[in-house]
Order: sequence, then C-alpha cells, then structure tokens
Amino acid sequence: MDGPKLRVGILGASGYTGADAVRLLLRHPATEIAALTADRQAGRPIDAVFPHLGGFRLPDLVAWDTVDWSDLDVAVCALPHGTTQEIVAALPETVRVVDLSADFRLTDPDVYAEWYGHAHRATHLQGRAVYGLTEHARDAVAAARLVACPGCYPTAVLLALLPVVRGGLVDAGRLTVTALSGVSGAGRALKDANLFCEAGEGAHAYGIGRHRHMPEMEQELARAAGAPVALSFTPHLVPMNRGELITAHVVLAPGVGVDDLRRHLSDAYAGEPFVRVLPAGAAPATRHVRGSNHCLIGVFADRRPGEALIVSVIDNLVKGSSGQAVQNLNLMIGLPETLGLEQVALFP
Repeated sequence: MDGPKLRVGILGASGYTGADAVRLLLRHPATEIAALTADRQAGRPIDAVFPHLGGFRLPDLVAWDTVDWSDLDVAVCALPHGTTQEIVAALPETVRVVDLSADFRLTDPDVYAEWYGHAHRATHLQGRAVYGLTEHARDAVAAARLVACPGCYPTAVLLALLPVVRGGLVDAGRLTVTALSGVSGAGRALKDANLFCEAGEGAHAYGIGRHRHMPEMEQELARAAGAPVALSFTPHLVPMNRGELITAHVVLAPGVGVDDLRRHLSDAYAGEPFVRVLPAGAAPATRHVRGSNHCLIGVFADRRPGEALIVSVIDNLVKGSSGQAVQNLNLMIGLPETLGLEQVALFP
C-alpha cells in the first residue's frame, strides 16, 4: 500500500496470542512491527522463542518500558490478565490500543474485582474502553482509542446468541452453553493440566459453575436482552492445539421455529466477511476454521419441541484472539477490516 506504514508494538510477544499477532501482521500491507516486548525474554530474538518467526528481520524482544511508545501508532496488548491495566495507563494518548486480555472487558469495576480478585487499577480507562466484538460494535470500534477484544469463549458464544437474544427469538433467561477448547486457550505458561500426558487422550471440564468469562458474556447478553441474564456455561479442555466449539441450548419464544432462528441469524450476518451461517443439516467443525478468522454457525432442532441447539466454531487464537484484534485494528485506523486476514482455513 502507498504511504507510510503504521508502526505497531506487540506487548507480550512471547505468548501464543502475541505470536499469532506477529504472524498475521507480518503479512499486513499497512503495518510495520516496530517493537516486540516480553520482559522475561528481553534481549532475545523472537525466533529463539518461536523458530517459525525467524527470517523476517523482526526486532528483538525487549522490556516494555524501554520502548519509545511516542514513536508508535498502535499497541497490541497480548499480556496476561491483570498485568495490562497499569501498562496501558502509562502509554501516550497518541497510541491506539487493542487489548487481548480481560482487563478492560467488564464495564463495572465491582464486577471486575469480584471475578479477578483485585480492584481495577485503571478505572479512568475502563469506562472508555469499547468491547470489541467487531460484528456487533463496528462504529464504536472505529471511533475508539482503546478496544477490549472479547475472550475466545465469549466470541464464539456471543456471535451465536446475540442476534437471537436481541431479536427476542429465545428465552434469555434459559441459556445453557457447553464449550470445548484446544489447549492453547489456556496460554503458554507451564501448568500440570496442560502437559501432554495430562491433556492428551482425554477431556475434562474446568471452571465448572464459575468461569471468569461468564460475567463478560452475561454483560453483553444483558445489553442485547435489555434485562439481566444468568448464563449456564461449562467449558472443557480437549486434546488439540487450536480450535473452539460451543453448543448453546436455547428455548424458543412462542411461535418461533428452528427455521426462523436460522433465518434470523443468516440475515444478521448477511454480507459479513468472517461469519457464516450454514444451511440446514450442516454441522460446523473446528477443522473447518483452523488458522482462519472465520466463525461458522449451525442451527439444529432439539428432540424436545420448542427447543434448539446453536453450534458455533472458531480458531481460538485467530477469531478468538489475534485475528479479531487485527480486524479491530483495521477499523480503528480506517482500513478495510479484512486486510491481513484473508487466510483460508488449513485443512486437514
């Protein structure tokens, strides 16, 4: 593209989401990766941590506070939850911020403190942040200085449920979601549950009854419903690297059929570049979106009359994280939102 490129710094480049942000932005025609931070890996080249990113003349990893942020246009924050607030608060106002952590997703400081165990450390920014589920917040994202990208589970859940809750097609007080995630969704930190011998050849539920993505989903569903929403949500870890599949069980409103549900979702996402509602009988699978920024949605009748199942799939590291971040970045700087995200899914 003509003209100077936007200079981007990636905070937390030594994690999975940071690495995927690097991968995507390397082929983005309007951006230049000008800084990569990873405090514990500071001083090392990125390919010493991720060999697949070698050969691209990327900057070395440095501590975040050694970067001249006044020389950058955008910061993509891929830091762990709870570590982003004070860093974002210290960045110059001229730097636009796309945050992949949970630090700015919740609008109520009391709710944040309840679920994350400490008071929010940048409440003056919390109220300014835009919840960046791109397909449902385009105008707000385009005008924002700080965008809080949804979590991977909320992305898959909310894309499936927001249109039908907002349209009154389902009972918003009786929403049940079962979710499956690949192991990369748990991050790169060493944890016993993520070891191959622990995660391979099996699956297990976790965060049962109280997963920290629940208030985020309830916040956005309540906005759509116009009333408080209590969501039943159970996540499971499955032995694959990437991918996320959620199944939402819904109770249909009186007079609403499964075909109405599918039609409403299809109309809601007509023309969307990354969200597609499948025809009747077609079931989405994680292998259909792996490595891409796409979300596929299928709608099915439950065996019980008046009830239905909505299945949604994404790649947790792309549409559920870094891809959605790039999509929002594009909107924030006035570029086509598909730029740098045209990858077709890897199959098989």
